[in-house]
Formats: sequence, structure tokens, C-alpha cells
Amino acid sequence: MKQQSMELRKLIGQTASTGFQVGVRRTFPISPERVWSFLTSPEGTKLWLGHVPPPAFSEGEKFASEEGISGELRVVKPFRQLRLKWGKKDWVKPSTLQIRLLSNHPDRTTISFHQENLDHPNTREQMKLHWENVLSAIWQKTGAVNDEEERDNHE
Repeated sequence: MKQQSMELRKLIGQTASTGFQVGVRRTFPISPERVWSFLTSPEGTKLWLGHVPPPAFSEGEKFASEEGISGELRVVKPFRQLRLKWGKKDWVKPSTLQIRLLSNHPDRTTISFHQENLDHPNTREQMKLHWENVLSAIWQKTGAVNDEEERDNHE
């Protein structure tokens, strides 16, 4: 009974051992290769890393942006996944961010941002809004809006 009541008090996004986590995703009508190319371009990296010198996207590579975002690339699997330490200058410790590209079709890709080791429910909410805004910006900048409108007109 005690275990059950403790679980009921757990906040949204709270984990047993790593603070808080958040995940957002969106499916785009474009190939994983096109998504990867955009995410790793200077225009794309600006959306999720800030203004940084162009990264080489190699494991162990560190970065620091003009906006105060810093961290280190931990896993780089082209066209599939990035895992990195990602933190803001006023954070006590960095979070872990995973960006995954999920696709079963050559012309559809789901971009998933999953962030864990967040310190507070408010930080979780801020990051949820941040990644939703990043996905909206990717949608606009990749021309996905135009691609989908074109597809709707031809069906």
C-alpha cells in the first residue's frame, strides 16, 4: 500500500533515479537522409545547439554555443541517432539528450527528442516547449509544409 501511494505522488516525467525526463516527436514527410543533412547543417544545428562552430559530429566532441549551451557528443550514428550531454550555463549539471530519426518508409521520418536528467518539473516543462518549438522550426525550414501541401493537392 505504501509503495502504491508513493507512485501516485510521482510527478509527470519524474523517474526513479534520474530526475525528470521529457520526450517530443514529430513525423516529417521527408527521408531520414534529408533530415540528418538538415540537423547537422549550420542552419539545423543552430536550432538545437545554438550558434556554434560547425561540429564534425564525432564521438567525444565538445561544443559551447554563444547562447550558453554546452556539452559533448557521446553517440553518433549517422541517419539514426545522436546522444549527447546537453546543458545550459545556469544548470548545475548537464542533461542527456537523444535525437533519434525513426523511419520505416523512404519518404517519412519521425524526429524524436528525448531529454533526461532534468532537475525540476519546471525545467521539464521549459524543455518540452523548447523541443516542440525546435520541431516546428525544422518543419518550416525543411519545406515539409510545402511538401505536405503538394502531396495533399495531388491525392
